[in-house]
Amino acid sequence: MITRRLFLGAAPLVVLSGCTSIGSRDQQAIPEPALTPKPGIMPAAYGPVLDEPYPIEAVPRGVVPERYWRQRVPNPFPEESAGTIIVDPNAFYLHLVENRDTAMRYGIGVGRQGFSWSGDAVVQYKRKWPRWKAPDEMVARNPELTPYSVANGGMDPGPLNPLGARALYLFQNGEDTLYRIHGNPEANSIGKAVSSGCIRLLNQDIIDLYERARSGVKVIVKGSRMPAALS
Repeated sequence: MITRRLFLGAAPLVVLSGCTSIGSRDQQAIPEPALTPKPGIMPAAYGPVLDEPYPIEAVPRGVVPERYWRQRVPNPFPEESAGTIIVDPNAFYLHLVENRDTAMRYGIGVGRQGFSWSGDAVVQYKRKWPRWKAPDEMVARNPELTPYSVANGGMDPGPLNPLGARALYLFQNGEDTLYRIHGNPEANSIGKAVSSGCIRLLNQDIIDLYERARSGVKVIVKGSRMPAALS
């Protein structure tokens, strides 16, 4: 049975292509701009989610700065058509264009793989409670992950699955970019550069985005500079 200790032990060994990552508690060692969360009450949208197959806990108060809470904002990309998703890794924001006037904005955490690719893509498909598959190179370094290898079908969905409650899979010219927009249970990763993964949203936010975003829509991943701590 996989445990969080196993995740944490494997994390330093991971150098991956694509968004297949485990563990992120080591993120606190990465230098980042100081952001002081406001002590206000979290919106009801970040309470526990009770109608999912697996438990989703409430986002703790005082962990995610208010600037990264999901909100409708004036559309900063009026030239883009409705439904377009724009990811800005440097700003730690994802925008979903609603119309010329408004967009939904989500705070994100960005892993090493999230900084390493940019360009235009499409949401080829979406998955609820996706499976996570440990790449062969990860299994070679940590044989304890063999039950979750590609050959063995990966890890079952659930609270410890690194892809969280939902995932959007990005393709370019019919080929998998290995870039994922996905959920995660670790609220303290939002607004930060983290050691692994692609584009992380709070599980509450990725569920919301999943319902709003259509398969086939355009995704723009803006160019970014990987922090020195991740290089």
